[in-house]
Amino acid sequence: MKATELLKTQHRKVEALFKRIEAGRSDSEALVKELAASLGAHMVIEETIFYPAIKGIKEGLVLESYEEHDVARFAIRNLLATRQSAESFAARVTTLKELIEHHVEEEEEKLFPKVEKRLAAENLEELGAKMKAAFEALVPKGFVGLYGKSNEN
Repeated sequence: MKATELLKTQHRKVEALFKRIEAGRSDSEALVKELAASLGAHMVIEETIFYPAIKGIKEGLVLESYEEHDVARFAIRNLLATRQSAESFAARVTTLKELIEHHVEEEEEKLFPKVEKRLAAENLEELGAKMKAAFEALVPKGFVGLYGKSNEN
């Protein structure tokens, strides 16, 4: 699977998790942990594999993406520290969702088309295989295992 297709698939999974959390019909605590682990692993593979490989294609957008990830990590930590019954829970879910939606839109509409034009399909496939393997190894660590618990780090 091409790197860009892998990332799009992961984006759709995150969107589905947000919908399930917002519906409130399931164990939101478990869903938030799943969302955080998925987003955490996704950000690691983007920052360590994908962005370095494509930085020269759209450098400004890649640098902005790193910054958006920093903000997302802050928001994820806040959400993980919030009980579902807390007054701020829904607001924190919404804030994180809007941040991720903006990030996904920029990647899928501005970055990925340029990457797909500039990188050969076989390079995207190799990159995708490397990213998929790394993602699968990272998800079980969970967000806290990847990034720690505190926003002070």
